[in-house]
Amino acid sequence: MLYPDPVTPTLPPWSAVVGFILGALAGSFLNMLIWRLPRGKSLIDPAHSICPICNHRLTALDLIPIVSWLRTGGKCRHCAAPIAIRYLLVEVLVGLLFAAIWLQTMTVAIDPHWADFFIYAAAAAILVGIIYIDWELYIIPDQLNAALLLVGLIYGATHGTLLLSIKGALLGWGLIWGFVLLGRLAFGKDAMGDGDIKMMRGVGALLGPTLLLANVGLGVVLGLIGGIAGIVIESRKAVPAEAAAEAVEEPPIDATPVRLVLLGGVIYLFCIDILALFIKPVYRWIESQYPPELVVEEDDWKPSATTIPFGPYLAVGALICMLAGGPIERAMKTYWDNATGATPRVSFIRSGRTPRSLADGLAPTFKVEQSPGIVSLLPRDGQVIECL
Repeated sequence: MLYPDPVTPTLPPWSAVVGFILGALAGSFLNMLIWRLPRGKSLIDPAHSICPICNHRLTALDLIPIVSWLRTGGKCRHCAAPIAIRYLLVEVLVGLLFAAIWLQTMTVAIDPHWADFFIYAAAAAILVGIIYIDWELYIIPDQLNAALLLVGLIYGATHGTLLLSIKGALLGWGLIWGFVLLGRLAFGKDAMGDGDIKMMRGVGALLGPTLLLANVGLGVVLGLIGGIAGIVIESRKAVPAEAAAEAVEEPPIDATPVRLVLLGGVIYLFCIDILALFIKPVYRWIESQYPPELVVEEDDWKPSATTIPFGPYLAVGALICMLAGGPIERAMKTYWDNATGATPRVSFIRSGRTPRSLADGLAPTFKVEQSPGIVSLLPRDGQVIECL
């Protein structure tokens, strides 16, 4: 029999303030990474933060997350150059994400789960970095994709679900690479970028196969909404007649040869791109496979007003699946059971803080009449407690 008395958590909900502070601090570092990493600048040289306009060294007074930006009105304290609002938004967003993850990993279980908090906090920070970099520059740095895959595999290894993480990574790779190959063969165009393939490989390792499918579906829906909104906004912008007459449409760049699409699929499947980050000969070999004229052409490419990067929408979908994975997974299972006529077994399969379905942690955790073999009131990952 189930009793409606919830288990008292170790940490109170207000302790999520600690998660927010940690997130704001992480967001401050992430802002530096978002600026330096895609531009090929070192993350450790210079070791201190500087104003990109006047190169003045920033002190601790300039680096207080959120507060410093608000205090100076979004301007450099030394040269009065405007500081992009992105710095404020990243710190606030990462703070809120860390707070939400803290609530679901530290306050809803019998004891705090520090490993789960740090794993998912790291993944959230990486995804936010991907969103901002891809949205601005239409690239996803290999370092972030490699870190995301590593975080997903660490989660699987620490929870005894490494095989599930590997399956998710393979599914993420296969789905997106399949879309790329299909777009090239059927339409003669590059449907998506290689960065999206590598990103979803890591997301699949983190979320597992089921939530990965939900992630892709959410990404498609969000991308469709964002694409339509972007086209409408651009169509309403007034363009001077002279500028419209003088505008010359640039010819599109050539699609990636099928041979390179196939080669890329093999490279990403066996994570050779990650090895290339640490082994120079491997990097040089990969570089030698791509014709110089193709690389130069891509470097010179400028997005049109209606060009929409798909990576940010996939990353947002991943964040949604991280925080609301429980209800999403249950809805998918219910739909499948109804569609196939299957009779679901009533059981608790995961604990209230399962990282693959973090939102389960918001549901009450009930006491169970336990058999002698069951010790904990809170079911752990993979342990099934039948409803009596």
